Amino acid sequence: MATSRHSRPGAGARVLGYLESKKNLAGCACGVAGLGLTVTGVAGTYWPVVVAGLYGAGALIAPPERVPPPPPEPGRQLDAIRGQFERLREYVAEVDLPAAAAGPLAGLLELYGALLEPGWVADALATDPEAVHALSRAIAQDVPECVHTYDRTRWWTRFTAGGESPERHLERQLSVLHEEAERMTADLRDAEARRQQTHTTYLEGRGESGRGLPRLTAGD
Repeated sequence: MATSRHSRPGAGARVLGYLESKKNLAGCACGVAGLGLTVTGVAGTYWPVVVAGLYGAGALIAPPERVPPPPPEPGRQLDAIRGQFERLREYVAEVDLPAAAAGPLAGLLELYGALLEPGWVADALATDPEAVHALSRAIAQDVPECVHTYDRTRWWTRFTAGGESPERHLERQLSVLHEEAERMTADLRDAEARRQQTHTTYLEGRGESGRGLPRLTAGD
């Protein structure tokens, strides 16, 4: 029970939250209108009741505060992306792709799989919301759309010739996605390198500060 009690916001925080709420602001606006009626003599001797009533009416008609949903946990986000990735691999396996695109696509999927493999790499990925979003978008939207549009366009080119081939478009699309995945991987690698450098600087600084301290001997 003590833990539950400490987890609740204090009275001061609750009061401050209400003062900043839409209900209080709307009530105050209506209360000010009531004061205006008082000044003009419309409210008469019942002005406190009028002001209080208008404040209450404003607070009642104000829309309730919208509480933002809690952000999804990084681990659950990656679990959802892994499920999308498995469905993507099953879908791609059913499409007859040209050899010039099949190789790059296989390499791209291998890179995605390495990033999503449970372990420290996935843990590092989970700390970068932009990378998680980019990977989710690529797996759930970009790659399926590339393969799907190629499969449909290829059907039409059997009857109408001309223009750039669907195979070439697919190759270009996969090339762009591969470059994006490589940038994502490089950013994660650079983040780990900066972390290592920061720790090195910290250890060296700690060593330098410790050299100036007097050392105690057994006789001391």
